[in-house]
Amino acid sequence: MKTKVFIDGKEGTTGLQIFDRFEGRDDLEILTIDEDKRKDTSERKRLINESDITFLCLPDAAAIEAVSLCENPDTRIIDASTAHRTNPAWDYGFPELSAQHKENIRNSRRVANPGCYASGFISLVYPLVQAGVLPEDYPITCHAVSGYSGGGKKLIAAVESDDKSKELYSPRQYALTQAHKHQPEMQYVCGLKYKPMFNPIVDDYYNGMVVSVPLITRALTKAYTPKDIHEILSAHYEGQKYLKVMELGGKDTLPDGFLAANTLAGTNDMQIFVFGNDEQILLCSRFDNLGKGASGAAVQNMDIMLGKE
Repeated sequence: MKTKVFIDGKEGTTGLQIFDRFEGRDDLEILTIDEDKRKDTSERKRLINESDITFLCLPDAAAIEAVSLCENPDTRIIDASTAHRTNPAWDYGFPELSAQHKENIRNSRRVANPGCYASGFISLVYPLVQAGVLPEDYPITCHAVSGYSGGGKKLIAAVESDDKSKELYSPRQYALTQAHKHQPEMQYVCGLKYKPMFNPIVDDYYNGMVVSVPLITRALTKAYTPKDIHEILSAHYEGQKYLKVMELGGKDTLPDGFLAANTLAGTNDMQIFVFGNDEQILLCSRFDNLGKGASGAAVQNMDIMLGKE
């Protein structure tokens, strides 16, 4: 019997990407909504409750409303919005973080899909907090660069316009007030006492992302070397299919010494790098903001929930 799947918000970037990833799959029956009923509450409610799995690719308020429409106890929901990522009643959809995370996803009725920047940050910081390397009150700073597809339809249209402004050809920092929507998630999932200082940058390319976290070794719980950190991360993610800790210093992967942000575009892969010296260590996570940072992760979570990894 085919699994019935409904994407509420299919016309958004994440929804379209999820739909595209279903191409060629004969184990799924995709429930579709008529174009003129996309915002019809009763029709959305009908499809949500008819589905085995519903993906929510909606703004936060609409995602919360959609959950309230679900009356079928057998309908399982994967929410790609920010709305439920710090809600303890929802399971966090990052299966590589631990065996328990994966098992929770497998058995879950409600999965909160991670944010793109948050995925990179958490992939680096969570294992080090768990290993006792980072004190919970460490003043963490995070820098990240993303392709413009992460900004949604409005930004995509502006960047791809024939008469775009000169500023749109340049890397642009934003969320300058330190109130980015991913910061609560970064803090909550990693178990940090304070939210990280976060410096996101959007650039003039479509998709791909690098998230970086610098560490000052004198502020860690003891004097760790890059080799120590590399061994801890390698052990934590050993055997993972999509998440790989690359060789120390990236000497083989990055022969020219440059870490490009779009290398993994179009994949569900994530690469972790450890650079630096005994005083300063730089951690980097590279992936596709539309893949492991959004729709790819959502489909991966669905397959875990269905036992079809």
